[in-house]
Amino acid sequence: MEDTAAATSGPAERVRKVLLSALGASVDVSRVGPGTDLWEAGMDSLLSVSLLVALEDEFDVEFPDELLTRETFSSVERITAAVSTLVEE
Repeated sequence: MEDTAAATSGPAERVRKVLLSALGASVDVSRVGPGTDLWEAGMDSLLSVSLLVALEDEFDVEFPDELLTRETFSSVERITAAVSTLVEE
């Protein structure tokens, strides 16, 4: 049963978990929905690098240069979409 629960949480839940861990108190993640602009919520370039490293570790992927943009890291939705394409490769 636990495997089913983990499968239904999917990449978006994992991204959110990594976001919470990487950004900590810098961003109020309880108020961050799937489409919330993370930059407006308080993320900065240093925090985005921390998030990038944490995501690469969590999903065992490497973000290519073309995905290292503010837009890619602008919301949970966009991060999840980017991670999903990398995991599929």
